Formats: sequence, structure tokens, C-alpha cells
Amino acid sequence: MGALDGKVCVVTGAAGVIGGETVKVLAREGAVVAAVDVKGEATSAALSLTADLTDPDQVRDVYAAVAERFGRINVLFNNAGIALADDGSVLDTDLATWNRVIEVNLTTVFLCCKYGIPYLLDAGGGSVINTSSLVATMGSAASQIAYTASKGGVLSMSRELGIEFAARGVRVNALCPGPVDTPLLRALFDQKEEARRLVHVPYGRFAQAREIAEAVGFLASDASSYVNATEFMVDGGISSAYVTAEPPASRDGHR
Repeated sequence: MGALDGKVCVVTGAAGVIGGETVKVLAREGAVVAAVDVKGEATSAALSLTADLTDPDQVRDVYAAVAERFGRINVLFNNAGIALADDGSVLDTDLATWNRVIEVNLTTVFLCCKYGIPYLLDAGGGSVINTSSLVATMGSAASQIAYTASKGGVLSMSRELGIEFAARGVRVNALCPGPVDTPLLRALFDQKEEARRLVHVPYGRFAQAREIAEAVGFLASDASSYVNATEFMVDGGISSAYVTAEPPASRDGHR
């Protein structure tokens, strides 16, 4: 039996690499998956919906459509988000960039929780996984001020919702990945920026999207039934490491 047999899961940002991998992992574990994205369909989902999640009416319609089709909703993976190249230092980032990143990364999570959680309550409980980030938990010298603020908001909101709804059977956790090897990351980081970040990664590589998706599968399943209101780190140890550049050889030739 799959860990998610009988559960109906809604994945937003499903056309992206992490979202697409998550759709596959949840389906592998037996879930019925509804995939939502502004760009269009996800191939391996039981239902694919196109929606602009910054529009409250479209968000409400998404959950109504899923519940009408499958009779219930048990899991929300609120994963839609963006990172913009002109999001940098607070001194340089303009208000339009700030507003756009906050709208897509934070407001959509608010709307998905607002309109999605009532269906989980109707089903007797469930799991909400909101995509935050490593940068919500620690500062970064390579600033993306709007992105960092948006993900910090997701983390704080997830904690509060987890506490609010725990007694009613709904768990809410913030998934906090470190850097993930996706086309978006490659578009944002040149070799210098990549090297600047990799020096802090104990594994010496960025995460793969499937590794993040497997964490979502765990948080969606009953195996994580007592995991609630957390910052669920999937960062390869970055946040716990004191890492420096390659050390010089010692006098005897050993490091």
C-alpha cells in the first residue's frame, strides 16, 4: 500500500520542476493529485487546472472544482512562487519587484490556505505544506530582499496556522529547502554566484528536485502525524554547518 492511498492532494506551482516531481511522488504513493499552475497542465496528475493564484476568485474555484470532482481534499502543497533577477539589495530593489514577489510568493499561500483549509476541516483533518525557504531562517549576504521577506512570511504564517488548526486535525508545516538545482536557479546564478553559495553546502552540490518532493510526500502522509507548525529543513545541512573554503595543507601534507 502507498503512504498516501485514498488521499486527495492539491499541488500548486505544478508545472515547475519541484511541483512536477512532487506530483509524481504523491501519485506513486497512491494519492489522487490535482495539479494547478498558471502555465498549464501537469502530465501525471489526475486533474490539471490552470489558474492565476493571485486572483481570489480563481483560487476559490480551484478548490471547489477539486472537491466536486473527487469528493474531498486531504492535502495542500502550496508551492507556487517566483524569484526575479532584479530582486537584490533593499537599496536597489524597486517597489514593483517587491510587490510582485510578495504577491506571488506570500499572498497566494494566504489565499490557498484561506480557501483550501475549509475542505480539509470538512474531511476531518489533513496536511498543509507551504513552500518557504532556507533564507526564511537565516540571513544571506547574497540578498534577494523581496524573496527572503516573502518566504519569512510563509514560515511565520505556517506556524500560526499550525497552532490554530491543530486541535481540529489540520497540520501546517513550512517546507524550507536550500538551493535546488532547477532551471530557475541556473538562470539566476552565474558561475561566480553558484560558487559563492556552494562553499557553504556540506554535500558540495545543490539539492535535486526529487529530494524536495520526497520530503513533501512524508509531510503529506500520516507518518508525519505529529509534525506540526515546524520549519521543515531540507537543506543538506547548510543551516547547521560552519563551512569554509578548502583548507590549506598542514605541514605533514595532511589536511
